[in-house]
Amino acid sequence: MPATPVLASDAANRSPDSEQIEMLHRLVLQSLDDDQAVDTISIPLAGKSSIADYMVIASGRSTRQVASMAAKLAEKVKRETGRSARIEGLPTADWVLIDAGDVIVHLFRPEVRTFYNLERMWSFGDAPAAPAQDAAIAAPAGNA
Repeated sequence: MPATPVLASDAANRSPDSEQIEMLHRLVLQSLDDDQAVDTISIPLAGKSSIADYMVIASGRSTRQVASMAAKLAEKVKRETGRSARIEGLPTADWVLIDAGDVIVHLFRPEVRTFYNLERMWSFGDAPAAPAQDAAIAAPAGNA
């Protein structure tokens, strides 16, 4: 199994503006939906962890799709926010971590996702949110 990606979030890459955080969260969810990510979930971390406000977990059907989704997402984050997202795991693309500061994204091949089971580890006893494409993208801007 590959080594666990290192999370590199720091205060310099975080936004104090909740509206910007929600915009970034919606951007991530929309990008993954556009790229046909599978089983996307969003776990709110605000008040539970200082690493980010949201963790988004999704799967791709192949390493090629995972790598493509990660590259496109990083490009969209840079274009829309001016911040460079940090990416780890792209060469093998079994598990790619995209650290966009306020939103951490884990993209997996299905078998690797099942093995690590991050949803269970990070849900803090709560059930993960419903598939993010349905729940957060459809929400009005002020309610996401």
